[in-house]
Amino acid sequence: MQLKSKYLPIDQVLLKLQSWCAYQERSHFELDKKLAEFELTMDEKLEIVSSLITQNFINEERFAQTFTRGKFNIKKWGKVKIKAHLKMHKIPLKLINVAIAGIPDEDYLLTIEQLIKIKSKTVKGPNHLVKKQKVINYLISKGFEFDLIMDVYKLIEDENKI
Repeated sequence: MQLKSKYLPIDQVLLKLQSWCAYQERSHFELDKKLAEFELTMDEKLEIVSSLITQNFINEERFAQTFTRGKFNIKKWGKVKIKAHLKMHKIPLKLINVAIAGIPDEDYLLTIEQLIKIKSKTVKGPNHLVKKQKVINYLISKGFEFDLIMDVYKLIEDENKI
C-alpha cells in the first residue's frame, strides 16, 4: 500500500504531530514514519522534530519505560520480546536496559508462574511431556527466558500445583 503524501503548512503539521504525540508515547522511529506522510523539506522535518523534543512531546527514555510497563503488565510479554520490539523502534541499548530493569523480579517470576498455571489448564496432549513442551513453547513465544521458565516450572511441579 502506497502512502499518500499531503501538503500542509508546517505550523499545521506541527499541531497535528503534537496532538498525535500527546495521545500516546511515540518513538523517534514512529515519528520519522509519520513525517514521511507529509510533503516537507529536510529542514522542515528537522525543525518539527527539534520542536517536539524541546517541548517534551517526544522522549525516548519515557517511551521505552512506558512501552515496557504496558507490554509486561497488560500483554504479559517477557523481557526478550520487549527488548526485541524496542530494538525495532531503534531505541538505544542503554535505554532498553534501564526500561527492562524497571520490571521487578518478583513480579516477573509471578507472571511466569501464573502463565504456566493458566496455560497448563488449557493445553491438550497425549501425555505430560507433550503438554509441558507446549506450555514452555508458549512462554518462550511470549518472550520469557528458557532458564527462568524451567526453574519456575520445576518449582510448580515440586509443589504439585500442576
